[in-house]
Amino acid sequence: MSIEIKVPALPESVADATVVAWHKKAGDTVARDENLVDLETDKIVLEVPAPSTGVISAIKIDTGATVVAGDVLAIFDEGEASSVTTPAPDVAVEAADVQAVAPQTAAKSIKTSPAVRRLLDEHDLDATMVTSTGKDGRITKADVMSFLKTDEAGVVTPGDHTQVPVDGDAVIALERIEQRVPMTRLRARIAERLLEAQHTAAMLTTFNEVDLTEVMALRKRYKETFEKEHGVRLGFMSFFAKAAVEALKRFPVVNASIEGTDVIYHNYFDIGIAVSTERGLLVPVLRDVDQMSFAEFERSLGEIARKAQEGKIGMEDLTGGTFSITNGGVFGSMMSTPILNQPQSAILGMHAIKQRPMVVDGEILVRPMMYLALTYDHRIIDGKDSVQFLVTIKEQLEDPSRLLLQV
Repeated sequence: MSIEIKVPALPESVADATVVAWHKKAGDTVARDENLVDLETDKIVLEVPAPSTGVISAIKIDTGATVVAGDVLAIFDEGEASSVTTPAPDVAVEAADVQAVAPQTAAKSIKTSPAVRRLLDEHDLDATMVTSTGKDGRITKADVMSFLKTDEAGVVTPGDHTQVPVDGDAVIALERIEQRVPMTRLRARIAERLLEAQHTAAMLTTFNEVDLTEVMALRKRYKETFEKEHGVRLGFMSFFAKAAVEALKRFPVVNASIEGTDVIYHNYFDIGIAVSTERGLLVPVLRDVDQMSFAEFERSLGEIARKAQEGKIGMEDLTGGTFSITNGGVFGSMMSTPILNQPQSAILGMHAIKQRPMVVDGEILVRPMMYLALTYDHRIIDGKDSVQFLVTIKEQLEDPSRLLLQV
């Protein structure tokens, strides 16, 4: 029976999507729930799975086209491909078919994100051609770009005035080439939101520094026991999230947002945690962080970060946050001024931990120090509140027992 594969219902506030990559072509046999095509909105990538085992008889929408919910993407014939009568191939053709299918089968087993699959499709590459360096054998965008720079024989492709030896002393000078590619919808949306934040809010950033000696000692003392007990690693983010929640309780205006001429105070603590992905920066939200234990927070953070990295994040994961935390320290940043994630009114920036000489009780000691930054909307948050908010976080982290006693 032939059925239509349609664009699924799009998330609220999303009008349309772009077809970014077909993973199957007309005539291909697919299994139930196997991904057929990636649709990119300005916020997430949606995968359209096969409704059952069958064969794609026709593709109706080409890559790059804009679609809306209900548009017909492809025609699908349910049932096994073997049920279709075809002429028996001769021995030579059978041998060729085996050779052709082997790389495709291998390619299916290689882990790739939607962004990488799109890049492979754009350059007509098979995943088996690219050497993977990512975790668990995953191919990254850097792997694909590296392959495009140098092919399997070591031949350099056109780049930046590269000279390639040919037959002795002769050389070929390759011309400088520019590559122009359109922004992905997510990147364009990120750019739009950043400009919107700068044009709308009266953003100001205040800084402080925190001595992480006690946090690091506590983490070192209990990390193995914690992992055995809860099955998850004890990271730094849970300490910062818990300290932020305590500070938000004391300074509720930092957990508020502006709606027209009203200030909306939120009596819950849904914290957005910035996650860097191959498609760009996403800020998935962890709900009711004040009610989570350290283990629950670390487990939830790991799950939502994994969904973001695999391109499986949903709209419900990205909306409704009241406060955000971003950690540039994982990339080596010493100090930065993060931009608000509107309509939120504040964002906490973490940075690299560096050993620095500090004066402690009249002595110069080497301490693991981190600069903290709080960017806030000065329309509703005064400088006094922003400074005391950061001081509260500093106090909680420099004496972690406060987090347990809530003092």
